[in-house]
Amino acid sequence: MTSPAGPPPTGSGGGERKRLKLLAVTACPTGIAHTYMAAEKLAQAAASRDIDMKVETQGSIGAENVLDDNDVKSADGIIIAADKDVDLSRFAGKRVLTVGVAEGIRRPEQLIEQVQSAPVHMEGGSPTAARAAGGTGATGGKERGITYKALMNGVSYMIPFVVVGGLLIAVSLAIGGNTTPDGLVIPEDSFWMDVNNIGVIGFTLMVPVLSGYIAYAIGDRPALVPGMIGGWIANTGELYDSKAGAGFIGAIVTGFLAGYLVLWIKKVKVPKFVQPIMPIIVIPIVATSALGLFFIYVIGKPISWVFEHLTSWLSGMTGTSAILLGAILGLMIAFDMGGPVNKTAFLFGAGLIATGNQTVMGMCAAAIPVMPLGQGLATLIRKRLYTEQERETGLASLFMGCFGISEGAIPFAAARPAQVIPANMLGGAVAGAIAGLAGVEDAVPHGGPIVAVLGAVSGVPMFFVAVAIGSVVTALTTVALVDITERRRGTPVGGAGVSGPEPSLVGAGVGARAAASAVGTEGAAVVVPLPGAGRPDSAMDTASANPAAESATPEALSGHLTAQTVKVRLDASEKETAIREMAVLLARTGKVADVDELVATALRREAQGTTGLGEEIAIPHAKTDAVTAPVVGFARSAEGVEWGSMDGTKARLVFMIAVPEAAAGDEHLRILALLSRKLMDSGFRERLMAAPDDAAVLGVLSEIQ
Repeated sequence: MTSPAGPPPTGSGGGERKRLKLLAVTACPTGIAHTYMAAEKLAQAAASRDIDMKVETQGSIGAENVLDDNDVKSADGIIIAADKDVDLSRFAGKRVLTVGVAEGIRRPEQLIEQVQSAPVHMEGGSPTAARAAGGTGATGGKERGITYKALMNGVSYMIPFVVVGGLLIAVSLAIGGNTTPDGLVIPEDSFWMDVNNIGVIGFTLMVPVLSGYIAYAIGDRPALVPGMIGGWIANTGELYDSKAGAGFIGAIVTGFLAGYLVLWIKKVKVPKFVQPIMPIIVIPIVATSALGLFFIYVIGKPISWVFEHLTSWLSGMTGTSAILLGAILGLMIAFDMGGPVNKTAFLFGAGLIATGNQTVMGMCAAAIPVMPLGQGLATLIRKRLYTEQERETGLASLFMGCFGISEGAIPFAAARPAQVIPANMLGGAVAGAIAGLAGVEDAVPHGGPIVAVLGAVSGVPMFFVAVAIGSVVTALTTVALVDITERRRGTPVGGAGVSGPEPSLVGAGVGARAAASAVGTEGAAVVVPLPGAGRPDSAMDTASANPAAESATPEALSGHLTAQTVKVRLDASEKETAIREMAVLLARTGKVADVDELVATALRREAQGTTGLGEEIAIPHAKTDAVTAPVVGFARSAEGVEWGSMDGTKARLVFMIAVPEAAAGDEHLRILALLSRKLMDSGFRERLMAAPDDAAVLGVLSEIQ
């Protein structure tokens, strides 16, 4: 007996069944190579089974081959292979299988089988489909992937609030602040107080936004409100009788609690007439109330207890070694940056100023800027470990650190707590201990270099020594821990989840940010060169110097890949040497001004995440002014090169793409999409491997136009 969503018989008795019709949507956050590779794999698997399939791709150039209402109406099932939000509301009443984009590449045949018995998506159910990534495989790995994506989603939305709020506060303090016994104070009726208040609003919203968008990434829109309100409660200690809120750590807790609580509520069976109001009324109200009360009455009490007992404990240590006390205060200041532990240390130091003991506040003041300064410095020391957004946040963090705004480091701590928090604490302890040893004093309840500049600190030289050494310790420790973690993981910073990283170009030199904006996050770009740019060097290839001969030479990828940049046998056996060999190959065209810089840029890209796409394919690439015009090369490896591909295969088909910083436009995205699709054709790959010489290889590659 066929279920309502399955394919009905076309005749009576044992008559022939109608041809199965399936739909698919493929999408990836950075959205070219994996998007189109999954689409091709699914289409090929369906064709081999005599199944009709239409695949919508949601890449960096927008949605293509869009599924319309008629497609959905006649479909027997829909496969969503995506690592980003895909609207499911249009598929109500249809069988829907949601997996990660990598599953569409690795297991298309199994997905086609599974979708035929997948659950029917009900109207009013989860509106998006990024949460079920990884239909199979180890449950622990899938859960870790979902957890990491949720955390990074919250951090990415929080960063603008940190930057805007922090910079406005810093500027208002620098220009409008006066040194008083109560700290840096801005006159109430001044213009700069208004600027400061705007910045405070940004900082106040920072924690709820972090919590809300963690929850949203797990439970979709119904989880946004409980996540944000839960984050606000976590950051408002007065609601649970604490002098300090739980800060960003509390926000992470409430974000995950809200997200998974909403997922659990969604599983509750309700009458059909209630289903339409579940996501907009019932779920948000129930989840918000439950989470808020749980935090106030259950989680909040221990936080208040910790605050009170830490204060008592510190009071008993005032007569101990200044070095030990400074180290302990530095550890506490650096731990949660605005949370109860940080506030305990800060208020303890501030409270002793009135008694005439200014050395304790001096220890705190030296530790306060270490976290933002250290994290900002880390992004400058090892740029390859950080995304473009993180590097820009690092610059803002350095600025905030100068003004004693420790929250500037929160985005880094939230994204990588296991690496960043220990590094912060070590640097803070070092700074606090040095300040304690040197007897640094601070007469106002504030920290950072700004208080020394404004004359509130005694022992200024040692104060700056403490801050500098602590910041360097934090930076170096962070870099070491992040680097070790990524090496063990074998995945890019920023996480690849189940699917592995999408290719993206790493820029070098002036204009990298602008160029990255122009090409989008995908960026593994081949663009149409400017007219007359990058003419081949006649000394390297006499045939290329002859216009008639050049026009008769086969070429591929809109002329960016020619006979000059094809090599039948790649000699290198390791990735780094292979990239150098490919760079030398591209230099044959005369379009490479600096081979070493091209290699260095490509290796920085590899450090962020492998460009091995699986299926024995690798596409190393670089966006750098080391090349004067776009150029693409291809080489073949008989033994294969270990490239860290997501399917474990060695790279035997290696394409290298290099474009200058000024390259822009969508043509590069179109060409990469063509390349990705064509490389999923096993026949094409076989012809490419079997071609006996350079001319034959170029003949096969010329199919990509």
